[in-house]
Amino acid sequence: MPKARKGLKKILIRILFYSGLPVITRELIQRRKVTILVLHDPKADFASRYFEWLSRHYNIIGLDQYLAFRKKDVAIRLPPKSLIITLDDGHVQNYNLLPLAKKFNIPLTVFLCSGIVNTNRHYWFRFSGLPSSSESLKLISEQDRLRVLGQVGFYPEKEFEYPQALNKAQITEMKDYINFQGHTVFHPCLPRCCDTNSMREIELSKKQLEQEYNFSINALAYPNGDYTEREIQFAEKAGYSCAVTVSHGYNDDKTDLFRLNRLYVGDGDSIKLLAVRASGVWAFLKYILSTLARSKDRIKWRLFLLLETLPVEVSNPAGVFLEV
Repeated sequence: MPKARKGLKKILIRILFYSGLPVITRELIQRRKVTILVLHDPKADFASRYFEWLSRHYNIIGLDQYLAFRKKDVAIRLPPKSLIITLDDGHVQNYNLLPLAKKFNIPLTVFLCSGIVNTNRHYWFRFSGLPSSSESLKLISEQDRLRVLGQVGFYPEKEFEYPQALNKAQITEMKDYINFQGHTVFHPCLPRCCDTNSMREIELSKKQLEQEYNFSINALAYPNGDYTEREIQFAEKAGYSCAVTVSHGYNDDKTDLFRLNRLYVGDGDSIKLLAVRASGVWAFLKYILSTLARSKDRIKWRLFLLLETLPVEVSNPAGVFLEV
């Protein structure tokens, strides 16, 4: 990111933080909602600051507590400003969060890729030899993505010299304090898969984690947050109780359990940005800006269509003819 943009972002973060909007949102809206945050691979020092700040401003609960509340088979009341912290992928550095989970008494939820944990296999989107951005590869079919990756020497079962994910000993040590759940086998873009592979990724991940670690896997995190009605049906058929997305927003007792909203938090965010993101203000601002950008594009398109209906020669006030 260019220096100018970084500087503007810092100024915007400070304005939003000191405007009081995060506090207002937290006290008036989030008080009656359940907020779910998603992180990925934060270093322990950042995570310590995050957990300390979040513990002071929210009531942190576990995903299983929220699910029990939704089932309504037991009398469970959630505290005001309930917040759930989740981490996607099961990166090896997540092991360093165990002492913090104990210290702050935080019931973290970590979503594991069953085909990558306890191996030296790597996440395809972290492969250093990618021929293009991982975002562009998410837009093509699963077959084409694997073909492109294969051309540069990567395939899902390839073992490298070092692991990127947690191993069995670490997971076993953590499981009394961390809630582990499913994140497919190899982290594909599920909507880009054929029916067979999409179902296999969802179903097999649950089976492997339950058999290998004696977990009760009832939650699925859609890789990249990508899903369709097909993936929801597959998840229900496989026996999951819920699934989390990366759609911005909060949750309550009426939120679709297979479309649970989460707010993104960067692994190296400042506390000010954490406060703005956790409140949902940052996501709302991005939504407004993207909506305005789309509106601007629509205006440009309408002007273009208007120009297309005009004569080839259009006179201007100066009497000079312009070619359209």
